[in-house]
Amino acid sequence: MVKKSMTPYERVMNRIEGKPVDKIPNLNIVMTFASQYINVSYSKYVTDYKYLVEGNIKTAEAFGIDAVSAISDSWREASGFGAKIIIPKDDVPFCREHLVTDLSQIKKMKSVDPLSSERMLDRVRAIELFKNEVKNIYPIIGWVEGALAEATDLRELSLVMMDLIIEPEAMIEFFELIYTQQKAFAKVQIEAGADIIGVGNAAASLIGPKFYEKFCLEYDRRIIRDIQSMGAKAKLHICGNTEPILGLIARTEADIFDVDHMVDLGKAVEAFRGTKTVANGNLDPVSVFLELDPKQVREATKKCIELGDERTLISGGCEIPRATPHENMLAMNEALYTHKT
Repeated sequence: MVKKSMTPYERVMNRIEGKPVDKIPNLNIVMTFASQYINVSYSKYVTDYKYLVEGNIKTAEAFGIDAVSAISDSWREASGFGAKIIIPKDDVPFCREHLVTDLSQIKKMKSVDPLSSERMLDRVRAIELFKNEVKNIYPIIGWVEGALAEATDLRELSLVMMDLIIEPEAMIEFFELIYTQQKAFAKVQIEAGADIIGVGNAAASLIGPKFYEKFCLEYDRRIIRDIQSMGAKAKLHICGNTEPILGLIARTEADIFDVDHMVDLGKAVEAFRGTKTVANGNLDPVSVFLELDPKQVREATKKCIELGDERTLISGGCEIPRATPHENMLAMNEALYTHKT
């Protein structure tokens, strides 16, 4: 029997287990949208955890989002390693000069205590505040960068792609360093109160099944197992067309996988059927959320629901754009009450 009104925490955890829910969980990722909603610059949002927490809670309450998240940008760990991160007043952070220009530098690099890094500590503080404000009401999502994604934060993407072919042993050493940092960062976030840790490995969609299996699968699987052994659930997030590697992703045993909009959601659901992994997705953030009207957004959401099964979660394929009409966010959430289970 379904409770007439469930908390978002109950809703998400029940759905992952295939149990009845009153609404399919809404796991939209909001970052620039959340900062805009509370009318603060993005520089404040990514450097002062209090604004990040406020933005997440208020957008969750206003638009029916069923989780709060400490994600804001991909540069937290890179900053800890020593990369110089540029934070514009009202745009996403970036790094103009990559820290690793020669693979020989890796031998001199060491992981750091996340609590000694200003930007990693800020994320931990966000989770602590979430815990005080909404623990067991909303699932609290922490975040770490996947091994390949972090490598491309620290070293230019095109060079990393060539390194996988030319310097595979050095890249394994690089990934081991990143993994050590990743595990330490996940640990302090879970200790602070995170229920779920997202693992963002966007670059993994660029390398195809052969190289994903050779270089990424083991590292994604290791950090996911670590997260689970520490008492949290793991959500793997790989932007782009991951259709060729869905079978490999199932082998990571992530609790949730974020399916981007260019992937056939039905194929992802089938690939994960009978496995630990639940598909989450996959409305196009731009052509649906940003550009359609509310009626069309509801119809697009219902199509995703039809492609899913009793465990599928619904969200945009990636981050919700800053200028998304509020009416569209509400329309998407309304459609999630039309499910049959």
